[in-house]
Amino acid sequence: MAKYKLTQNQKRRIQANRSKTLDRHQKSQILEWQDGKLGNTQDGRVVTRYASHAHVENIQGKIFRCNLRRTLSSLVVGDYVVWREGSEQLQGINGVIEGVYPRRNEILRPDYYDGLKPIAANIDQIIIVSAVMPTLSLNIIDRYLVMCENAHIPAIIVLNKVDLLDDKARQLIEKQLKIYQNIGYSVLMVSAKTGENMTTLTTLFSQGTSIFVGQSGVGKSSLINQIFPEINAVTGKISEISGLGQHTTTSSCLYHLPQGGELIDSPGIREFGLWHLTEAQITAGYREFHDFLGLCKFRDCKHLTDPQCALREAVKAGKISAIRFENYHRLLMSLQETKSQRYFSNDS
Repeated sequence: MAKYKLTQNQKRRIQANRSKTLDRHQKSQILEWQDGKLGNTQDGRVVTRYASHAHVENIQGKIFRCNLRRTLSSLVVGDYVVWREGSEQLQGINGVIEGVYPRRNEILRPDYYDGLKPIAANIDQIIIVSAVMPTLSLNIIDRYLVMCENAHIPAIIVLNKVDLLDDKARQLIEKQLKIYQNIGYSVLMVSAKTGENMTTLTTLFSQGTSIFVGQSGVGKSSLINQIFPEINAVTGKISEISGLGQHTTTSSCLYHLPQGGELIDSPGIREFGLWHLTEAQITAGYREFHDFLGLCKFRDCKHLTDPQCALREAVKAGKISAIRFENYHRLLMSLQETKSQRYFSNDS
């Protein structure tokens, strides 16, 4: 007997029903505090976010486990909040978050079912972690950089596991990374295993709030263990079958570093979708394009075969990397394919 294959709409409805059921269950577990048992409002910051509650740090550095008011539509690690401490602890809960201050910036992650979901807020720099194994992908780095540019958050590119490179391979990698240094990005080659450039990396975290992003298996948790061993982040092993790393972090957490500064460790993301961005936003995400945009012969130039394309001429002149230009078109193509798939899936 053949198995019945669900359509995309049916899968989406099943997922929505499951989410609603889970949401009702979580809300039923939330204790409603009476105002008489809550103290005065005070400022705090979200340092860990779970499904139905969050850990809030007060100005003295003490951590409280808090429920969320149902009127709060969104809360992520890094948010500055207004909360009230309970006069007693109820089932492990110490207080209630009443409100969230406006965010200076945020990182958004597109979700097929829930649309755009923020995953962290109020960030000073994004550390894009890549690795030489199974292979260095400049295309993935470019995707993260587009996200950083659109969020207006400075980015630093860190290449981990360089201890696995021989001299010839290292020279090739350094040549590839020079592309990013030439357009103003900071690049650092490190090894959590040998300690190469770990002191320099640690210094980068001494000011403000940083966040690691990168595919699973690039060694984010290993780097965190080197920078701040007390965090004791779980280190996963590379899958021998797929070559992809296993997810080693299940919830986003904010840590205070001994040398100063803060680090947000977020769950590993195998493929950071950008389908929520427009073509114009993706184009703007390539900073070296800015000096040439608007100079093409045709206003609607696609920067492919159109005559007198300023971007293509800049590539020929060596002012724009041919690799980055190719990755740009690959990203636009994948964006169009993804949106087409979603359109037909919605009609299924």
